[in-house]
Amino acid sequence: MEFAHLTVLSLFCLAFVGITATSSGEDYWQSIWPNTPLPKTFSDLLIPSGKTNSLPIKSEELKQYSTLFFEHDLHPGKNFILGNTNSVGSIIRPFTKSRQGVTDSIWLANKEKQSLEDFCYSPTAIAEHKHCVSSLKSMIDQVISHFGSTKIKAISSNFAPYQDQYVVEDVKKVGDNAVMCHRLNFEKVVFNCHQVRETTAYVVSLVASDGTKTKALTVCHHDTRGMNPELLYEALEVTPGTVPVCHFIGNKAAAWVPNHTADNLCVM
Repeated sequence: MEFAHLTVLSLFCLAFVGITATSSGEDYWQSIWPNTPLPKTFSDLLIPSGKTNSLPIKSEELKQYSTLFFEHDLHPGKNFILGNTNSVGSIIRPFTKSRQGVTDSIWLANKEKQSLEDFCYSPTAIAEHKHCVSSLKSMIDQVISHFGSTKIKAISSNFAPYQDQYVVEDVKKVGDNAVMCHRLNFEKVVFNCHQVRETTAYVVSLVASDGTKTKALTVCHHDTRGMNPELLYEALEVTPGTVPVCHFIGNKAAAWVPNHTADNLCVM
């Protein structure tokens, strides 16, 4: 989707900050998109090889990735509690089953149950193409090759820390069939970049219970045949392949989409 106003573009840029580090990956980024700040989401890829930063995604952040809802829930005034289902009538309850495995790669890998190699070389979900990347350069090359152009941009969430109750303020479509790159929950810095066909990405403006305003990258899947049937039924009381299902994308991920704007603030 095109964003016609500078003020709207500026809001999207809140999730992107300059990374003050010297690395071949950052130099490569600047050679392709000069004077464009590197998204904070990708800063982990600047960690020197062999270094670790423990598990990158904190337990309270996992709820950002485990909230399922319907596409018609994306409207101003809708209430969301992260990590819970609140779309079936007025019922609000936590998941009782494991949240891993809605598809082969939507949910973060579980370090206790699956090795990094197992995840990266596991079969893909229906209509999915995925690649594990461990450097900024390899991610850049992958997404440029996919789109066949450097006229692309990355958009991410900036959920407020320690906030899990939100009200929708605004919803904007950003594109179809986006390439998602999300950090896997292992000490080694690896991102899973994948595209699942028949998806639509949105940026949802949210207001937390303390008044903090934030934005959530959201993906809606129109083909849900590859989703975990038990989890899907517990969350929404539907079966795979019947209706579109959406989920938020946490702070350690971004969606790559074509950039159709003339403004350079968020050209990535």
